[in-house]
Amino acid sequence: MILATVLAVLLLALRLGGGRPGRWLVAAWVSLFRNTPLLVQLLFWYFAAWNLLPLGARDFINDDHSWSILPGNVWWLTPEFLCSMWGLGVFTSAFLIEEIASGLRAVSHGQREAALSQGFTPWQELRHILLPQGLANAWQPIIGQYLNLMKLSSLASGIGFAELTYQVRQIESYNAHALEAFAVGTALYLALGVLMGVALTRLGPGRDQQRRAGYER
Repeated sequence: MILATVLAVLLLALRLGGGRPGRWLVAAWVSLFRNTPLLVQLLFWYFAAWNLLPLGARDFINDDHSWSILPGNVWWLTPEFLCSMWGLGVFTSAFLIEEIASGLRAVSHGQREAALSQGFTPWQELRHILLPQGLANAWQPIIGQYLNLMKLSSLASGIGFAELTYQVRQIESYNAHALEAFAVGTALYLALGVLMGVALTRLGPGRDQQRRAGYER
């Protein structure tokens, strides 16, 4: 979620302050990653882009750097995790860009003019004026994208990352109790989704800020 949000904010800043080339670049980013299947993207990052890294970097990541007091590679980043994190972050950022942009468009045009009259740069305008209100306006759709990201993480098992769906399949193949294994997996996804929804709603822009943003419009 953090990677996707950071990418979305940076690309929005590029769209606002990068002129025509910036707008074209962001439009290409959104079009490419929204209109290609996520599994295809994950396969590309894992089997193609990963091999473009310098050999020394790949060897460093593949080496066991975990702490001696802990088992295995629990505390080290694997190629599967890194490619999954990057692929999911890039994919979700393409959707967050448009969700946040819709919230920014709801901010009064007069506030943008006031920011320009005070000598704000495009980045300062985005950071101090547009983003606080834009995020409040678009927070519920943003939560939806975060929940979608959580569910889509199951596709990371396609490149060997041992997330929840992967573990459920391993348990099912080990004891042949498919119904029980997938029932538990479904319940865990449901519980995680509910907890994320409640937490993000409470931690996000408050109702007072949303009402204030609506009043200022």
